[in-house]
Amino acid sequence: MDLSLRQLTTFREVMRTGSISQAARAVGRTQPAVSTMMSTLEDQLGIALFVRRQGKLSPTPEAHFFLEECEDILGRVERTERTLERIGSLRAGKLRVACHPAASSTFLPRLMTQFMKDKEDLEVSLIMRSSGMIEDLIASQQFDVGFAETPQPRASIRQIDYDLECVCILPAGDPLAALEVVTPDDLDGRPMAVLFDEHGTAAQTEAAFRDAGRHLNKRLELRTFLPGLQFVAAGVCTMVCDMITAYSHLMQIPEGDRLVIRRFRPRVSNSVSILTPAFATQSIVGQAFIADIHTAVEEMQAEISDALE
Repeated sequence: MDLSLRQLTTFREVMRTGSISQAARAVGRTQPAVSTMMSTLEDQLGIALFVRRQGKLSPTPEAHFFLEECEDILGRVERTERTLERIGSLRAGKLRVACHPAASSTFLPRLMTQFMKDKEDLEVSLIMRSSGMIEDLIASQQFDVGFAETPQPRASIRQIDYDLECVCILPAGDPLAALEVVTPDDLDGRPMAVLFDEHGTAAQTEAAFRDAGRHLNKRLELRTFLPGLQFVAAGVCTMVCDMITAYSHLMQIPEGDRLVIRRFRPRVSNSVSILTPAFATQSIVGQAFIADIHTAVEEMQAEISDALE
């Protein structure tokens, strides 16, 4: 038996209207075509669906039973079509995102808030984890999208890398705010907040001071740059931090209360990446969110560049 959805839809119209001619108009086919389709359907099922008396159709008890089955099948198909339409238009679906601490306070939640507008059936999971843990979550396909510090290439991960420069964060009213570019000469011996020694930005910052023959006064060692903003605001230290943390500060704090952001040279890099599972097909909603992250990173770089000029 090889029944088609067209046969089921046409049969349902015949049952609803009680007329071959009216059903033919409803489905956009000719009356002979519908008559032939019903005869073929009866042959395939091996039962009579209609009794024809004086040119009128009378459904058999089997036809009423078959109608219930058709309604159930066609209802599921129609619900599936509506669901797929919502997924295709990004109004529905599931999205699992893991991000590193720097992006978890403002950057990614702000982006996700915009992305979720008018998508009432979109289910989102957002967690904050270390960059190393995010790699494993993506490689094992437990999450759809990761945003983290750039890892070493792995066969199980696709990645889009962004080489972002770090910036110098100063307290409001600091004399160094008059400079366009801050160097190790300017920060010689001043209290600094830096990340733990194994972190790439800490190594680059220490190398910049060492190469310039200047003293890096590491007053505070941090796991992430985010709490360092509070220390800088209190005048406890200065900091050479990642762009995303600086950008999050700009987005959260009113302009008059912002810390001072200046370019630091020599350049200290902090590379971040969009990570996705290499052996999984990315969903439509995942692809759209990745495109939005890419746009948001470009906009961030442009805004930070404007703030530094």
